[in-house]
Amino acid sequence: MHEAELTKSEPQATALDLPVVNPLPQDTQDYFELCQQKLGMVPNVLKAYAFDIEKLNTFTAMYNDLMLGQSGLSKLEREMIAVVVSSINRCWYCQVAHGAAVRSLSGDPALGEAMVMNYRVADLTARQRAMLDFAAQVTRASSEVTEEDRQALRAVGFSDRDIFDIIAVTGFYNMTNRVASATAMVPNADYHGQAR
Repeated sequence: MHEAELTKSEPQATALDLPVVNPLPQDTQDYFELCQQKLGMVPNVLKAYAFDIEKLNTFTAMYNDLMLGQSGLSKLEREMIAVVVSSINRCWYCQVAHGAAVRSLSGDPALGEAMVMNYRVADLTARQRAMLDFAAQVTRASSEVTEEDRQALRAVGFSDRDIFDIIAVTGFYNMTNRVASATAMVPNADYHGQAR
């Protein structure tokens, strides 16, 4: 797969004129090919960062650690956090991409839709609801988080390590939402039909 194949049928990833490095370094090309094999596409968020390979590598390292690394939080729980944060921030790219991930991981299209629109109407466990209420609080007013809020998470079974992970995932998506929204990042068209 060549760089031209990555973009020929999709619009530019963002509103900024920052073309993908060409040629891509072999490691990056291999990573994009892996994405194509596993996801059927190269997510536009990766193309958006690929004008600067160091920035792309930093972004993917943080994503891979927070979303795929060792954690007491399941992959679905981490994706649910991403959707709730993105919904509060009205980040179109992340609502579409992570809403598709929730649909896929849960096997429940209605859950993915509810998470994007209003997680409070979703059929959630007490653990999930506490986690998402906390992520929403951190997104809206992190300086107002108290020990009582952390204790509410412990009461439904989260460890202090889990609480750190909830905070870190929440913080990451608050940052990426702002980058995606301010650059007018375009969701890959493939996301819209996934797991429906």
